[in-house]
Amino acid sequence: MNARLDTAKTPGNDTPVSLERLRELPMREVRRVIDRRCFERSMLKGLGSYAFDLVLYAAFIAGALNFASPWLKLACGLLAGCAVAFMFVWAHDAAHGALFQSRKVAEVLGTLFMLPSMNMYRLWAFGHNRVHHGFTSYSPIDWIWRPWTPEEYAAKPRWRRLLYRMERTPYGCALHYLIHVWWQGMVRFKPEGGTAEQRRVRMNKMLTLSFFLAYSGLAYWLGGGWVAVVAAVIVPFVVFNYFIAFFVFLHHTHPDLPFFTERAKWSQSIAQLFCSTVIRCSPVSEFLIHNILIHAPHHISPGIPFYHLKRAYQDVRRHYGEYVHEYRFRWSHVRHIFKRCKLYDYANHTWLTYRDAASRMRLGATAAA
Repeated sequence: MNARLDTAKTPGNDTPVSLERLRELPMREVRRVIDRRCFERSMLKGLGSYAFDLVLYAAFIAGALNFASPWLKLACGLLAGCAVAFMFVWAHDAAHGALFQSRKVAEVLGTLFMLPSMNMYRLWAFGHNRVHHGFTSYSPIDWIWRPWTPEEYAAKPRWRRLLYRMERTPYGCALHYLIHVWWQGMVRFKPEGGTAEQRRVRMNKMLTLSFFLAYSGLAYWLGGGWVAVVAAVIVPFVVFNYFIAFFVFLHHTHPDLPFFTERAKWSQSIAQLFCSTVIRCSPVSEFLIHNILIHAPHHISPGIPFYHLKRAYQDVRRHYGEYVHEYRFRWSHVRHIFKRCKLYDYANHTWLTYRDAASRMRLGATAAA
């Protein structure tokens, strides 16, 4: 067996832990340690958070439309983009069934909250809930932030390598979500199901397109021109893409986190507990982003509402703390992760920088010669 997969370590802990025990541990055993009260839904908290996000977004959009200065309009657009990200996280929880007993209520409110990000609720939920949560870090199926091998990277045309490099930086990561998730996974997605499913997908797409056109027209009329459209519609969309790509990258990428191509070496318990991070921020930040960076308990059980994730995490940490990748959010740490996690050697389960990969390829070519 590969030693890298038999023992591993978590950030700040140099003591190796055995993944063999975790590989054979059923998910129901992991979930059992979480207090049942963590699954209780509160209509007051769910709708109260919805109202807070909506007011925040509306206030910034009002500024983007009413300020005379183009710079103030754009500044409000940047802040509105942050609010769009907060709204999306709320809708994310609704799509998991964590906030409401009624799926209809969840879908209506979630759809409305995803419209400013131009995301399509049903299409997004299909890919996220079934693919990403069902096969986290199992690269043949879960393609979100899947790292290339050195051989794959070398075989790509120059423009694809450049795009890949840009995506894997803390400043260009928005491209990953925009291209792979939004454009390819939603806008261009064509379902394989029957006509009913195809009709639902078309309706989702048409709703989003209609919102974009109507909202852009309204922004142009109320805000006095194209600057208002850019500030109220385009800038928030771009900022949202940055936030969501950045969050998801950090959720499952770290020098000590493996990716898998062999099903026998992968398991749900490893994927959801060991391959999902917990990143602590200030209380204000965690409140605004609805605890989305406390990610391991969410992957262990997506039905936990965001306002119970901290409590659920304490239960998980108490019983399985040796498997949890937890660290404090610092830009120096984030830059290190982006710098180190470029390409991946799936055979040896190690991360490589571009320089590491180039040296390995040269050595391989020399040995072959």
